[in-house]
Amino acid sequence: MSFNHHPQKFIDSFGRHIEDLRISVIDKCNFRCTYCMPAEGLPWLKKSELLTFDEIERLVRISVERGIKSVRVTGGEPTVRAGLPELIHRLVNIPGLEDVSLTTNGFLLRKMAKDLAEAGLTRINVSLDTLVREKFQHITRRDHLSEVLAGLEELEKYPSIRPIKINTVAIRGFTEPEVLDFARLARRKPYVVRFIEFMPLDADQTWSPDKILTGREIFEMINAVYPLVPVDTDPSSTSRVYRFADGKGEIGFINPVSEPFCSTCNRIRITADGQLRTCLFSTWETDLRTPLRSGMSDDQIGEIMLQAIKKKEMKHKINEPGFVRASRTMSQIGG
Repeated sequence: MSFNHHPQKFIDSFGRHIEDLRISVIDKCNFRCTYCMPAEGLPWLKKSELLTFDEIERLVRISVERGIKSVRVTGGEPTVRAGLPELIHRLVNIPGLEDVSLTTNGFLLRKMAKDLAEAGLTRINVSLDTLVREKFQHITRRDHLSEVLAGLEELEKYPSIRPIKINTVAIRGFTEPEVLDFARLARRKPYVVRFIEFMPLDADQTWSPDKILTGREIFEMINAVYPLVPVDTDPSSTSRVYRFADGKGEIGFINPVSEPFCSTCNRIRITADGQLRTCLFSTWETDLRTPLRSGMSDDQIGEIMLQAIKKKEMKHKINEPGFVRASRTMSQIGG
């Protein structure tokens, strides 16, 4: 029985209040995106290695007590984890948690949108890098663009899930011809399209600085045709958001490479096998699964998390001498 009703908040050594938790529920994915994993997939975790829903819920409760306000459920592809809407429902009902969101590739949304809305999900990010079938097939190694677009259409029927965010990884030589098509999509639909700079987390290790199409370049391409006006966002937000000057929709830019936002980073991540990471590009992890399964108290687990958070890196070092690739790929870490 714990009598410590005011556990120490998650604050790192740079004074950043950690309020945002990304938690992966599975490492598997039904796509094989070239910048995320090899064509043949990766060695998947065994079911016994994955955190159970009870363990995930417990970690979130411990984290909320210590200052976490927002939880994003990620993967691999979280919708391939059986019973996902039940987990969303459990998280949504944790007292003190202000926001639960989901990142998905959208493939299973057509049949899951209703269950997710009924579970209480209010925010969603759908990854979509192209609107052209052949290019979609090339980058995901799957011919499923029509299913993803149908899933987005299905989501529109549930106005409790808003905004619908589309995350587009911007890759030089791939993305430029579609920038204006994505802008028009954000004007025509209740979607906020967000361009994300290509980061060195690809399993094939094809990333190089010359493949980065910067947010600034994309902004200028859109602004020349559809003038953009900045929208005030929370200082810790990763995204710079603009609305179209004529009021039709919004667009966002996430520029971790050209304009790192590390100084205001308030995020931590927990992998599907229960490892705490304090940065996407961490070269070390802290095991939470063993403490969860060895009978430790909530306070003891919260303390392990706090000690790891106190070692949170000041910043990633992409584009700097001495940059070391993350110890796992994006799908293994959780998006």
